[in-house]
Amino acid sequence: MAASMSGIGVGLGLSCSSNLSKPLHSSQSSGFRVKMTVSVEDKKKNYSLQKSEEAFNAAKNLMPGGVNSPVRAFKSVGGQPIVIDSVKGSHMWDIDGNQYIDYVGSWGPAIIGHADDQVLAALAETMKKGTSFGAPCLLENVLAEMVISAVPSIEMVRFVNSGTEACMGVLRLARAFTGREKLVKFEGCYHGHADPFLVKAGSGVATLGLPDSPGVPKAATFETLTAPYNDISAVESLFNTNEGELAAIILEPVVGNSGFIPPKPDFLEAIRRLTKENDALLIFDEVMTGFRLSYGGAQEYFGITPDLTTLGKIIGGGLPVGAYGGRREIMEMVAPAGPMYQAGTLSGNPLAMTAGIHTLKRLKEPGTYEYLDKITGELVQGILDAGKKTGHAICGGHISGMFGFFFTEGSVHNFDDAKKSDTAKFARFHRGMLEEGVYLAPSQFEAGFTSLAHSSEDIEKTIAAAEKVLSRI
Repeated sequence: MAASMSGIGVGLGLSCSSNLSKPLHSSQSSGFRVKMTVSVEDKKKNYSLQKSEEAFNAAKNLMPGGVNSPVRAFKSVGGQPIVIDSVKGSHMWDIDGNQYIDYVGSWGPAIIGHADDQVLAALAETMKKGTSFGAPCLLENVLAEMVISAVPSIEMVRFVNSGTEACMGVLRLARAFTGREKLVKFEGCYHGHADPFLVKAGSGVATLGLPDSPGVPKAATFETLTAPYNDISAVESLFNTNEGELAAIILEPVVGNSGFIPPKPDFLEAIRRLTKENDALLIFDEVMTGFRLSYGGAQEYFGITPDLTTLGKIIGGGLPVGAYGGRREIMEMVAPAGPMYQAGTLSGNPLAMTAGIHTLKRLKEPGTYEYLDKITGELVQGILDAGKKTGHAICGGHISGMFGFFFTEGSVHNFDDAKKSDTAKFARFHRGMLEEGVYLAPSQFEAGFTSLAHSSEDIEKTIAAAEKVLSRI
């Protein structure tokens, strides 16, 4: 790709051969339209975040840190956070009119693309019947059947409203079923912001450099034990020193909250063996990996079946949702079938169920995951090649539509390895990519995501932008 095309994403997002007489983007829901008033040559110098800055400054007086989720504040990458106006397909537009190729995808759920026309049409029809019932609806049955048929470990499922809520419920269930209280989690893995999980957590905790969190009582985390990810000997040691006391191991089968970190060969198999030998439950937190690595999630991809699974993001098609499920004998402990209590007014609401149903229908179509793997592989290899070409230490990888890279030599197998990455360099790279029209997660310690809406042209532009930015940082 010619150098002059590499930075066209911001403001224009079009190749030089695009028809500039057509509107760049329109959204029926917002009425937002970008006018083609900026030439390619003027794009860079006219990149401005003035409106975002004004909005964020106002937000800081209204909400803690100006945001409703910490990573959005851009603290680890510096600079002005982007205030988004609209999204469509593989693109985002901020309130200043800048356009970006998006690799965050609302942190994963936009796997078929933002604001998919079929999903929006189905939601419009569902909204005519109401947005929340607080009572059973038939859509819950439909999505439940789809999830159960897709995910190997799930024989029964309970829908909730977020990944955090799903992890809270599944931990309580594991303790109720086993009659034990101790839990093993892995350093740098994030399972939501519930008290028992905020021990050596990833995601925003890692991004902001917080050791844990004030307000979490010692009693809440006393039974949470930790081990380095990919270190089976450390897990064996925990079983030996806590014989007969461990209720469960919970892990991200592919870590996404310390950056993208896949399991070593045989690591998941060894964890499965240890839990069976010690009558403990294995919980896969597939809030990120579920329906992303494959239609049956990471457990289908790796051929390892846990006892319990948490899901989120994709099964709501962009609307707030979560779920936990597993073997029938375990799930029948959940109220009202059993004594373990958990409830939620908005759980299984018709809008989230509708978006999830239509998203999963699209994902089941032939060639879906082959396409995601192809474009994501091209993206990551292109960025790695650009990094090496411009003299940077860089490593990374992908599985299907999930990817990541670190500014460090060698492989990254756990959170300690990830922390060796040059986060200052990543911050400069992130800002440069924004200016070139590419939106990456604002943290070195977050995975990236592609979608079915990403085109070969999107990938080419992103790689060209990366080489341009890497050559000047």
